[in-house]
Amino acid sequence: MRIRYICIHGHFYQPPRENPWLEAVETQDTAAPYHDWNERITAECYGPNASSRILDARERIVKIVNNYAAISFNFGPTLLSWLAQRQPETYA
Repeated sequence: MRIRYICIHGHFYQPPRENPWLEAVETQDTAAPYHDWNERITAECYGPNASSRILDARERIVKIVNNYAAISFNFGPTLLSWLAQRQPETYA
């Protein structure tokens, strides 16, 4: 039997999206139904990878795993700052 390995590195980055005069992220229509792209990508990627569901053959959840524990990764500082403030459950 051959033993196979895979190495995965995740580079997670989002550019600053805040309006510098408002110091807030304005609504981004292309990210609908979410307010902005940070919220959409968090809902579709960062959050699900923090608590990924492992299903059995009948699609019942048998385990929830943190994919970040099994890969090499880095997060950009603007994204980490946004996660800490707006999505603390994913940031944790």
